[in-house]
Amino acid sequence: MADSVRFDTVLVANRGEIACRVIRTLRELGIRSIAIFTDADRDARHVGLADVAVHVGNYLDGGAIVEASLATHAQAVHPGYGFLSENVEFARACAAAKLVFIGPGVAAIEAMADKIRAKEHVAACGVRVIPGAGSAGMNNLDLVDVSQSIGFPLLIKPSAGGGGKGMTVVTCAADLPAALEASRRVATKAFGDDTLLLERLITTPRHIEVQVLADTHGRVIHLGERECSLQRRHQKIVEEAPSPLLDPQTRASIGEAACEVARSVDYVGAGTVEFLVSDASPGDFFFMEMNTRLQVEHPVTELVVAINGQRGIDLVEWQLRIAAGEPLTIGQDDVQIVGHAIEARLYAEDPATGFLPATGTVLALREAHGDGVRLDSSLVEGLEVTSDYDPMLAKIIAWGADRHAALARLDAALAETVVLGVRTNLGFLRTVIADPEVRAGRLDTGLIERMLPHLDQATAGVALAVAALIEHSAAWHSGSLWTQPSGWRIGVHRAARYYLPEVIEVLGPPSAALVDGSPNRFVMTAEAATIERHAASTTFRWARGGDVIWLSSAGRTYDFRVSDRSSRLADHRATVSRVEGAASPEVRSAMPGTVIALNVATGDIIEVGQPIVTIEAMKMEHTMLASVAGVVTVTVATGDLVRLDQIVAKIHPHEGAV
Repeated sequence: MADSVRFDTVLVANRGEIACRVIRTLRELGIRSIAIFTDADRDARHVGLADVAVHVGNYLDGGAIVEASLATHAQAVHPGYGFLSENVEFARACAAAKLVFIGPGVAAIEAMADKIRAKEHVAACGVRVIPGAGSAGMNNLDLVDVSQSIGFPLLIKPSAGGGGKGMTVVTCAADLPAALEASRRVATKAFGDDTLLLERLITTPRHIEVQVLADTHGRVIHLGERECSLQRRHQKIVEEAPSPLLDPQTRASIGEAACEVARSVDYVGAGTVEFLVSDASPGDFFFMEMNTRLQVEHPVTELVVAINGQRGIDLVEWQLRIAAGEPLTIGQDDVQIVGHAIEARLYAEDPATGFLPATGTVLALREAHGDGVRLDSSLVEGLEVTSDYDPMLAKIIAWGADRHAALARLDAALAETVVLGVRTNLGFLRTVIADPEVRAGRLDTGLIERMLPHLDQATAGVALAVAALIEHSAAWHSGSLWTQPSGWRIGVHRAARYYLPEVIEVLGPPSAALVDGSPNRFVMTAEAATIERHAASTTFRWARGGDVIWLSSAGRTYDFRVSDRSSRLADHRATVSRVEGAASPEVRSAMPGTVIALNVATGDIIEVGQPIVTIEAMKMEHTMLASVAGVVTVTVATGDLVRLDQIVAKIHPHEGAV
């Protein structure tokens, strides 16, 4: 780094893949890096990458972070994104301690932190905004009243929030009171501010954001736009640059609007201005908000931006240079967009259960690589994925000369990726980018939600057979087949049966197994298993954790629990006491997490579908509903930690009810 940059030590006030990514740039620039970690992250990847690591009780404890910075002689603090990255009090605390906060000034953070004031401010500057209402001090009844002037459908947004947390679509007035209550609860927990904003919902919108850079000398430029329309529950999943929607004229117009927003608050550093753009009329774009920090999806911009013909830019490096007082050496005319880049976010979540957060231990890992492929990751084998933090594990990014080439590279990278031991959305990501609408660039923020009911579930048949063969082979090589009444007989072709979710018959020794009567060749090592069926060969990476066999092939992951006779009898006993097809009177947690609300009390008479308990994990809420009518007994309390499938309530059905 140039001599004019005075930082020799920087503390990274974050965790996960963004901490790893910032530390990487610090290392390349020869700057000493300080990591922070909590008890849950003691063995995390970012801890090992940093030059020094300091324990803190909480990533939101600004005082402890300032103390750690001073104790390690850091001159600056990089907040990453999330946590304290847009917290004005933390920025003030850094300034008071004579630490450089690598981000904009306090005034800019304050101006854009409140979505309501931000919209009023930019509207006064001539930037178009979406019709809406809401202000601090307005209660739910006030918002219900003002909703009539906005009209339905509308969107509830926490004023101080981001990342889609607490955002709720409401299609009719009858649903508004309950939605307001839920959004206010999320806003309080996530942001410490329950102020809500109502906005008119733009149908078939595109979510397009513009990356800006601004220095302390008055220069502001933009680095093109990113298309972020592929979202689920207002959370981005796949992002790309440039947008397939915009033409050069619209790109210049929206870029200049973003620069105007930045100038209006004397912005300094890297920031992102987000717009809703009409799919039918791209020239109609509306300011949504400004994120006064680095964005999760910044890599796609880094891969497509060329400065004077040389592709590639490091936004973290420019954050450091600007924070150190250096002027931008880039003019708007120096910026070109070359090729196309697409990013997919890898989450610890289970698509089969409505994308509920997942936990587990990473038993086996293979990360993508190759020309045009970039990986920003916090994954290591042995990592314990808990429900303490956001479920994003990594970002897989691909660049190509055009959008078609970028999509092909991303698909190949996803197919190459293996994460065993925790359920992820990896296979779902491949399905999304293979969708014809996505391939054609016909995107909007509701596309994925419309896709979900029609997604084909990948068959687990071959994977199930391989899991049975792996279990069979393990028993064969351990010698247990000779000592247990398995059905195996020397010289006799009789089925050896192994019970998984269904019975799979395995005939013959593992090297010449027959599955479902079809000739196969099966070869297994400690890490991989290959099966030949009908002249087609499929290889699975595999690992075992406890009684679960994990398999992965071509980006699809499967897990099967190995059931012995006692566990199958226990499962059977749990079901024989109720009528076949009847709903269970036990309400069980759909995910590990914390009980944040009890919607009923013990002794209440409830109806089918009535909310019972609300559980929060990894910044997501899930409300457990009554499956039968009757009298409820609640078995947990607010604040309790619950396990996956733990009973949280029992319902005593009305007499004669099924």
